[in-house]
Amino acid sequence: MSLAINTLSQTLLNGSKKIAFVAAMILTVGVSSSFAHTNDDDVKASFRKDFKKAEIMTTETGKSFTKLTFKMNDVIMYAFYSENGQLLAVTRNIRSNQLPIQLLLDVKKDYSEYWISDLFELTGEGASNYYITLENADTRVTLRSVGSDSWEVYERKAKN
Repeated sequence: MSLAINTLSQTLLNGSKKIAFVAAMILTVGVSSSFAHTNDDDVKASFRKDFKKAEIMTTETGKSFTKLTFKMNDVIMYAFYSENGQLLAVTRNIRSNQLPIQLLLDVKKDYSEYWISDLFELTGEGASNYYITLENADTRVTLRSVGSDSWEVYERKAKN
C-alpha cells in the first residue's frame, strides 16, 4: 500500500464517521494511484464537468483529497476528489425506505430492537454501497451492504 493511500486513510479516519467510510470504500475499490500536489482548479473543473447543475456549498481540502459539499435537485451530497481532479466517491444521506427492499427487510428482521442513527449511500467506481448505523442501549453496529441483497458487519462497538 502506498504512502499516499496510508496518508489518505489516516486523514479520513481522523475525520467524521462518514469520511472514514469513504476511506474504507476508496481502499476497497483499489484506488492506488499516488496523488499530486493539490490543484483546486483541477478539482473544481472536474466537479463542474461531473455535476453541471449542482451548487457548491462548501469545499474542504485534506492532505490527499478534496471534499465538496453540494446541492443538486434539492439534495445535499458530498463528492470526494483526488488532488488531480479524479472523482473518487459521492455520498448522500438517505431514508430507510430508499434502501433496496432486501436490505430493508434484513434490517427489520435482524435488528428489530435497534434504531437507525445514520444511513447513507456511497457511490464510487460505478458501484453503490449502503452504510447503516444501528443502535440500542448497549451497542452501536455499523453495517455495509454487499450488493443489494445482504449486509456485513463493518463495525461493532459497545456503548460506555
